[in-house]
Amino acid sequence: MKRWGLTIPLNGVPLMAHRELVERLPDLGYTDAWTAETAGNDAFSPLLLASQWAPRLRLGTAIVPVYTRGPGLLAMSAATLADAAPGRFVLGIGASSPVIVSGWNAAEFAEPFGRTRDTLRFLRAALAGQKVTEKYPTFSVNGFRLERVPDPAPGIMLAALRPGMLRLAAREADGAITNWLAPSDVPKVQAEIGDDLELVARVFVCPTEDREAARALGRRMISSYLTVPVYAAFHDWLGRGELLAPMHEAWARGDRKAANAAIPDEVVDDLLIHGSLAECREKVQTYQDNGVDTPLITLAVPGDDPAATVAALAPR
Repeated sequence: MKRWGLTIPLNGVPLMAHRELVERLPDLGYTDAWTAETAGNDAFSPLLLASQWAPRLRLGTAIVPVYTRGPGLLAMSAATLADAAPGRFVLGIGASSPVIVSGWNAAEFAEPFGRTRDTLRFLRAALAGQKVTEKYPTFSVNGFRLERVPDPAPGIMLAALRPGMLRLAAREADGAITNWLAPSDVPKVQAEIGDDLELVARVFVCPTEDREAARALGRRMISSYLTVPVYAAFHDWLGRGELLAPMHEAWARGDRKAANAAIPDEVVDDLLIHGSLAECREKVQTYQDNGVDTPLITLAVPGDDPAATVAALAPR
C-alpha cells in the first residue's frame, strides 16, 4: 500500500490548534501523521491527540531516541499510544545524535548501532508482554513486565541511513525510516533493505516560488544537519562527499556563514523541495515513484494558511 504522511505539529501553529487540520487529513488523502522529537514537542503527546481527532490515520514516531528514555519507560510510552490507537501506531526509534543525546539530555552517546539493536530486541519482548530479564551488550534489564500490554503490539521501525543499520532494519524491524536524501538516492537505500520492507522517508518542503529565499533556508538547514557525523557519512556513501567538502571545511573552522555559502545550489535543490504548491506535490510524488512507500511531508515553512498548504500538497 502506498501511503502519504504529514509531520505534525506544524511549526508556528499551537498544538491544540491542529485539531481541525488533523481531522481533515484522511478526507484529503493523507494516510499518516508522524512526529519528530528534537527540542520542540515530545514525540508521543501530539499523536495521542491525533489518535482521537482522526481515528483513520496511522500514527508514527520518526523518531524517538533510544538514549533519552530508559528502556522500560520507552516501552510504556509506546504501549500507551498503541492502546489509544489499536493497530494504528508505529514506533520509530533511532540513535539520534550526540548533540541531542549528550548535549541536551545528559546521556552518554555510546555504541549507537548496538544500543539501537538492543533496544529493538528489548521492545519486541516487552511489547509482547514478556517478562524481560536480560543482559544486552549495551544495557541490562531485570524483571521488567508491562502491566498494560497493547493488543496488537505496535510495529517497530528503525531510523537507518547507511548499510549496517538498513540491514538491521531488514532483518529485525518492520520498516526503515530515512531522512535528508534526494529522490535519486532512494534506489541505493532501498537496495539495502529489499523490496518487501516498508521504507519511510521524511521529505522537507518549502512551498515558495522565491527560489533564492528557499535556497537560503535550505543552506541553513543542510549545514545544521549534514555536519553531524552520521549525516556526513551518509552523504559520503551517497556520493556527495566532494560536493560537501567545502562546507565541512568551513564548518570545522567555525565559519558558519562560509559553510552555508559553500553548499552548491544543486545539493539544496536535491534535498529541499521548493517551488509552487503543485511543483512541490509532484516532487514528493517522485520520492514515491522511486521506491519510498511512505513519504512524510515536513513543512519547513507552513505559509500564511497552513491548512490550505497541507490540502494543496495532498496526493492526487
